[in-house]
Amino acid sequence: MSNFCVKFGWCYHTRLIILTNESTPVDVVDSMRERAFSYFSRPFAQATFAEMIQLTAEGPCWDDGIEVVAATPEWIQLIAGCDKKTADRLVQLFHEISDLPESESDSVAMAFREMLLNAIEYGGHFDPTQYVEISYARAWHMLMCRVKDSGEGFSLEEIHHTAIANPPDDPIHHQIWRDAKGLRPGGFGLLLSRSLVDHLIHSEKGNEVILVKYLGAVRPDISKS
Repeated sequence: MSNFCVKFGWCYHTRLIILTNESTPVDVVDSMRERAFSYFSRPFAQATFAEMIQLTAEGPCWDDGIEVVAATPEWIQLIAGCDKKTADRLVQLFHEISDLPESESDSVAMAFREMLLNAIEYGGHFDPTQYVEISYARAWHMLMCRVKDSGEGFSLEEIHHTAIANPPDDPIHHQIWRDAKGLRPGGFGLLLSRSLVDHLIHSEKGNEVILVKYLGAVRPDISKS
């Protein structure tokens, strides 16, 4: 494996981005334990890498935004600050560790990002001193992600400001509610996520969600180092 490291140092911290020709989930987990800022294996999108370089100049250091509670290639537990830049870093790490075909990896990563941003915005109010809990579990036939915030939660029957509540003949009806609440345009996250994964399960309180994606019948070698 050929690696290239990009280092940036500010405020007594070194921010490390790992670039590699080959990668396994074990490699990504090891980089997380060593508090690498981000991780890219080739081929990767130049635009995404450029955005991550910018985050190294503007975002928090690893230990200011992400804490690894426990990590193996099959099960990862994290605590992350309620900051959009931290969310972008987590999505990139998720993309690297998921070890899926590109189309499936992109779909699950997009659904994960939507749920993570919902937790950060509505549960943590973009306050980096507030945290969300994140769990990732990978079996040979399925992948599961769990996101939990410390907010008050919500009921699916009462979220009229999201597209998931729209009547079939009015796909943007929810914008009326968003305008009344002074919310930014949007509200399609839940609807989009439901279309990208097999199950989207909310807890009774509504501040915890589980994403489930079923995979192909071929068992992957996720423990290979």
